[in-house]
Amino acid sequence: MTDYQSVADTVTEEIRAGGLRPGDRLPPLRDFARQRGIAASTAGRVYRELARRGLTVGEVGRGTFVRAAPDTASPALTEGGRSPVDMGLNYPVVPEQSDLLARGLGTMVRPGALDSALRPCGAAGTESAREAAADLLVRGGWRPDPARVLFAGNGRQAIAAVLAALVPPGGRLGVEEVTYPAVKSLAARVGATVVPLAVDGDGLVPEAVEQARRGGPLHAVYTQPTLHNPLSLTMPPQRRAALAEVVVRLGIPVLEDTVWAFLRDDVPPLAALAPEVTVLVDSLSKRIAPGLNLGYAVVPPALQADVAVALRSGGSLPMGFALEAASRWQRDGTVRALVLAKQRQAVERQEIARRELAGFTLRTEPRSYHCWWELPGSWRSDAFAAAAARQGIGVVPASAFAVAGHRAVNAVRIGLASPPAQVLPRALATLARLARSAPDDLVGD
Repeated sequence: MTDYQSVADTVTEEIRAGGLRPGDRLPPLRDFARQRGIAASTAGRVYRELARRGLTVGEVGRGTFVRAAPDTASPALTEGGRSPVDMGLNYPVVPEQSDLLARGLGTMVRPGALDSALRPCGAAGTESAREAAADLLVRGGWRPDPARVLFAGNGRQAIAAVLAALVPPGGRLGVEEVTYPAVKSLAARVGATVVPLAVDGDGLVPEAVEQARRGGPLHAVYTQPTLHNPLSLTMPPQRRAALAEVVVRLGIPVLEDTVWAFLRDDVPPLAALAPEVTVLVDSLSKRIAPGLNLGYAVVPPALQADVAVALRSGGSLPMGFALEAASRWQRDGTVRALVLAKQRQAVERQEIARRELAGFTLRTEPRSYHCWWELPGSWRSDAFAAAAARQGIGVVPASAFAVAGHRAVNAVRIGLASPPAQVLPRALATLARLARSAPDDLVGD
């Protein structure tokens, strides 16, 4: 008698090799049994085993379908590891994600609804999309005016369009002295000079903005007040109020990046305190799924026309399908379910990081998906990142985040979102052992 496990193993290999692809429908049980030369009861056990492994999903009245193959949990922590543990990328995924998203798309793939979703759309989207976006961006008792919402293809495109609208060629853009690396390249693209602004334990220092303004025109300030990347700082209320007072008094536009703020949705944004000078930018890739891109910009009325023009001229308009999908997921509760799951997961992963990196200097928050790790004095951050890469682990050195003119500390950013749950503790333990060694110990490795 054929063992159902061996048949399930064969089908598993077919899925991983691409012979059966995600979305393919498996034959009805009797047909499968006849094709494989097994009893119908054995075929039933095979199908249950494939579902247990997370490779298939059954849909009532439709059949059994192949799911995406699960991530291979290759730890790459020993000699010969093939798949590096990438703690440089930082895209959170939770186990229930695909099921939640698939259920929300059920009615959308019907011909009439799909025709509508596949039409081109402008930066303003539709009235219903703007209402859904306003609900999605709610935090700390603040809800944006839907009329102020514009859409972009992704968050980075939204940032680029806002910079193009705010900062003229040769203009000056103030940014935190340690900042999101893409902002530096986007500023260079529009011909802006990046001015480093001091940061302390509460985030961007308001007096630094005033000082930079005394040195010449400051056309805009880019900041991440909530769960700053890479520092994991969240500005307390007093600091937000002080910063809002400065930018309003000086009339300096602010680009507020809130891509990680969904993890701290109890904190109102800077846009709630300085709405007439603040453009809030957000996106879906962290909140929903890394492969789904849609950017949001909440723009003061005086700047809306300029930002909309920048979105159109830069080829950064949203895709209708993503806009419609996001609106449906917001209305049916899918987005909220994913946010809650990722908030829980971030807390769990931070607890693992604190345990495995105990004794080191970490700057982080309980609901953040990343840590800022100040290394022991014997290590330079670039050397440590290179040594970690030789162990099959990717981390990002401080130099990647430092603004020109600011000397980076010896630190690395550790992304906690991307590694599989069973790999994360071992990866962090390997990094801890590496940090406790001396760089000279690794010569010849």
